[in-house]
Amino acid sequence: MSLSPINQRRLENFRANRRGYWSMIIFLGLFLLSLFAEVIANDKPLLISYKGEYFTPFLIEYPETAFGGDFETEADYRDPFVSELIDEEDGWMIWPPIRYSYTTINYDLKTPAPSPPDSENWLGTDDQGRDVLARVIYGYRISVAFGLILTILSSIIGVTAGAVQGYFGGLTDLIFQRFLEIWGGMPSLYILIILAALIEPTFLILLFLLLLFSWPSLVGVVRAEFLRSRNFDYVRAARALGVTDRVIIFKHLLPNSMVSALTFLPFILTGSIVSLTSLDFLGLGLPPGSPSLGELLAQGKANLQTPWLGITAFLTLSVMLTLAFFMQEGVRDAFDPRKTFQ
Repeated sequence: MSLSPINQRRLENFRANRRGYWSMIIFLGLFLLSLFAEVIANDKPLLISYKGEYFTPFLIEYPETAFGGDFETEADYRDPFVSELIDEEDGWMIWPPIRYSYTTINYDLKTPAPSPPDSENWLGTDDQGRDVLARVIYGYRISVAFGLILTILSSIIGVTAGAVQGYFGGLTDLIFQRFLEIWGGMPSLYILIILAALIEPTFLILLFLLLLFSWPSLVGVVRAEFLRSRNFDYVRAARALGVTDRVIIFKHLLPNSMVSALTFLPFILTGSIVSLTSLDFLGLGLPPGSPSLGELLAQGKANLQTPWLGITAFLTLSVMLTLAFFMQEGVRDAFDPRKTFQ
């Protein structure tokens, strides 16, 4: 399927922005790897062969009795007893590269937790003896997924609201503007902290709370573009031909107004990640025990004698936010009709 000339130009412009192009490859590549975090970092084997049968513990829970043990509870594959049961039947196990999940506690540390990096825990452990690298991988996935979902939802609501407000104008525009002035004047950070303290935080609840205050950032730029474009000749011609307002808004005006909206997307994405990290740092974010970069920062602050905790969280956030910003910068240039690269 061939691309239209305008999409070909956009693709060429995006590729010409080498910084944005490679940032997108690295950013999406890291996120794609993090989607398979259970295969990369897990305290359960990927595959077990026992008595001629094959088991996939990282996907399915098996009781210890399935391997000749005594308990009906899920087998602890890191327990030497379970390993011996499997070895006695000439069985074998294939482990992930990192034999720790984000909740796994290493009880065999040579030094008290938090322990420094070594051959067993490549980035050390936190103050509860959990592997830092495993928590970074899972935390990266949650942070990026949270930011992308919040950016998409904020864009849908903000762009739609700005389009309706700018296209119809008049009383509709006036009412929307007064509402946005009141809503924008509310102390969003304090409200988020209060609500997060009153309601047990989960991924969806935090997403909803941050969505309440993130969508208005796109309304102003989209509204301005629609106010400027709604009286153009092609819009008047479409109205004269009986084209519905919905078709004019979303098919004719919206594509020409997306460039200005795209310039704000990197700020929404990075702001979403920073907001989640900040709430986790304050202890008002994801439930305790969740893989969180904000919690890792808080542990680095509380344990200044273990610099690897703070440095790991800082570098992870810096790389993530920098790549996201450069990637969105390339997307903005690709959709800018005035931008051409030679």
